[in-house]
Amino acid sequence: MREVSSMGNFTIDLPSIDAATALSGPGNSSLKKFEFLTGVSFAIRGLQLELTGTASKLEKASALVELTRPIWEQGIEVPEVDLKAALTSLDLGQESRHAELGNKVLAKSNKGKYLRPRTIRQKAYVEAIEKNELTFAIGPAGTGKTFLATVLAARLLNEKKIEKIVLTRPAVEAGENLGFLPGDLQQKVDPYLRPLYDSLHTIFGSDKTTALIDKGIIEVAPLAFMRGRTLDNSLIILDEAQNTTRSQMRMFLTRLGDRSKMVVNGDVTQIDLKNGEKSGLVEASEIFSGIVGIKICYLTVEDVVRHPLVQKIIEAYK
Repeated sequence: MREVSSMGNFTIDLPSIDAATALSGPGNSSLKKFEFLTGVSFAIRGLQLELTGTASKLEKASALVELTRPIWEQGIEVPEVDLKAALTSLDLGQESRHAELGNKVLAKSNKGKYLRPRTIRQKAYVEAIEKNELTFAIGPAGTGKTFLATVLAARLLNEKKIEKIVLTRPAVEAGENLGFLPGDLQQKVDPYLRPLYDSLHTIFGSDKTTALIDKGIIEVAPLAFMRGRTLDNSLIILDEAQNTTRSQMRMFLTRLGDRSKMVVNGDVTQIDLKNGEKSGLVEASEIFSGIVGIKICYLTVEDVVRHPLVQKIIEAYK
C-alpha cells in the first residue's frame, strides 16, 4: 500500500525485514544512491520506506523504487548498474517495458540468486535467442552477451529442450603469443576459454560444471575443434566472434544441426585479427540482415552490467 500526503511525503510498505535491509544497504549506502539519483530524501522506519521531496521528484523516486522491487524484494541490495538502468528507462518513458524484466527469470545461480536480463535490450536479446535458430549479439564488453546466452542454455538443458551446451571461441592472441605459453595444446588454449568456464561456474557451480563436462553434456573448446562436426539438439555459443575470419565464421555457422540454436557474440571494437583481415562477424552482420530465422541484436554501453566504472572506461576509449 502507498499513500501520498500534502506535506511532500510518500510512503511505501515493505514486505519484510530482509527487503528493508536490502533497500537500506550497509550504513544506508543503498538509500544514499537512491537519494543521489533522484534528489529525494529516503528513510526506512520499521517496514515502511518514507520519501520526502517535491511532487515531481517524488513521483520519479517512487517509480524507481518499484522498478527495482524484483531485486530488493528478494533481500538483495540493488546494484548501481541496475539503478541506473531503471532510471534510464524512466527518462525514456519505458518504465512498463522495464517492469517486465522482473518476470523474465531465466534460472537460479548455484548460490540461489535469480538470473535475469537487467536492461530492456538484454531482454530483447534473450527473447531473440528463444525465437530464432541463429542470433547475433554485437556490443561492448560487460553487456552480458555470453553470460545471458549461457544462462538460457542452462534453462533449456534443465527443461530437456536441448541435450548439450557447446561453448567455443577463436584462440586469437590479443598482444600475447600463444606459442610461448607453457604446457600442451589444451593447457595453451585453456586461458582463452576461461571466461566461458567462469559463466558456467556461476550457474552450475564448479563441481557440477566439471561433472557435466566429463559426461559430454557441456563442451568448451576452441573454434578449430568444431571443424567437420554437425551439432544436433544443442545450443552452441560462439564467443569473441569478432576475431573469426570469413572462412572460420562460415565453417562455424554450417555446423548447425537439427533442433539446435546458435548464438554468435562479439565486440567489433576489439578485433585482433592480423594484417587488416576483415572480421567474419562484421561480414555476417552485413549479409544476414533481414533473413527469417536470423536475428541481429545490438547492445550498447548503457547495457554494461559490470562495475559502473566500466561504462566510463568504454566511453572514454570511444
